[in-house]
Amino acid sequence: MNALPGGVLSSSATGFPMPISRRAFTLIELLVVIAIIGILIAIVLPAVQSARESSRRTQCLNNLKQIGIAMQNYHDSYRRFPPAYVTVPGGNSIVGAPDPTTGDTGPGYGFLMLALPQMEQLALYSSFNTNLNCWDPANAVAAATPVAPYICPSATGGDGPYGIINSSGTVLAKFSRSTYVGVAGRIAVWDNPAADLSTFADGVLYRNSRTKIADIRDGTSSTMMVGEQTPYHSFSTWVGIMPGTISPPAPAFATVLPDLAAAQVNVHTGPSPNEVPPIIKPPNQPLANPDEMWANHPSGCNVMFCDGSTRFIFETVDPVIWSRLATRSKNDIVADF
Repeated sequence: MNALPGGVLSSSATGFPMPISRRAFTLIELLVVIAIIGILIAIVLPAVQSARESSRRTQCLNNLKQIGIAMQNYHDSYRRFPPAYVTVPGGNSIVGAPDPTTGDTGPGYGFLMLALPQMEQLALYSSFNTNLNCWDPANAVAAATPVAPYICPSATGGDGPYGIINSSGTVLAKFSRSTYVGVAGRIAVWDNPAADLSTFADGVLYRNSRTKIADIRDGTSSTMMVGEQTPYHSFSTWVGIMPGTISPPAPAFATVLPDLAAAQVNVHTGPSPNEVPPIIKPPNQPLANPDEMWANHPSGCNVMFCDGSTRFIFETVDPVIWSRLATRSKNDIVADF
C-alpha cells in the first residue's frame, strides 16, 4: 500500500487509489430524526407549560391567601372589613364635589391600599398623605409603586403603572396595577349616586361598605370577597378610584363598552337589574365587561372567600351558583360548588 501525493492511498498492485469508506446520514434518515425530535417537543412542551402554569396558579392562590389574612387582621383591628373604596358623601373642598353619575368623591382609596399595613407594607402606606386624594400629585410616587403580592404571575397585558383616563382619553393620573378586585355582589352599583349603598349592593365590598363578619349570613366560606382581573381584559389597581374617570376594556375586548371608575377596584357577577338584559357571566366570558372577573389561567380564575380560604372556580361553574357566591345575606347558601 503506497501513498499518492496528497495522502491518497493506492494499491501497489494496480497503482490506482483505493476508495475510502465513510459513514454518513442519508437525507431520509435526517428527516426521520428531525420528525422524531419534533414529535418529542410537541409532547414535552405542553407538559412543561402546564407545569409552569400550575406553579403560577399556586402562587396566585398564595397571593390571595396573604390578602385574606390581611383582611381578617383588618377586621380584627376595626371590627369590619375595609370598604372597596372610600368617598366623602356630599363631598367637600378637599375631596371635591360628588360625580353626578356615580356620587363618587375623593379621597378614593381602595381596600387593598387600606390593607397595606396588614400586608407588611406599612412604609408604603405611610408614604401616602391620606389627607389628600389618592390621585393628588403629592401621592404620585406612592401610587405608582408596585406591590408584588397584588399581581398574579399569570397575568398578561402589562405590569407597570397605567394611565387613569376620562371619557376623552386624557390621562389624569397614573396608578400601580393590581390583578385582584373586590366583589360587590350580584349588582353593579357603580352608577348609583346614593350616599348609602348598603341596601343596593348585596355583596361584601362596595363604596363606603362597612361589612362585618356577622353581616355575612350566607356563610363566610361560601361568600366571595376578592377575585381576579387581568390587564389582558381591563386595568385594575390597588390604589383606589378617581371620580369622573372610566375603566376601558383592553384592545382584545374592544367590542364591550367602558365601565365607570369603580370597575378598577370592584366587580360583580350579575344578574344586575340595571343591565339590559340582566345576565350572569361566570369567569373569563368572551363578552365580559371591565366590571366582571377575568383571569389568564386556563379554564377559570382564583377567588378568595370571606373566611380567608381560596379556591379555583371553573368557567363552567353553574351561573346560578356563581351568582349566589357573590351575595352576603340572601339565604342562598351554597354547600357544594
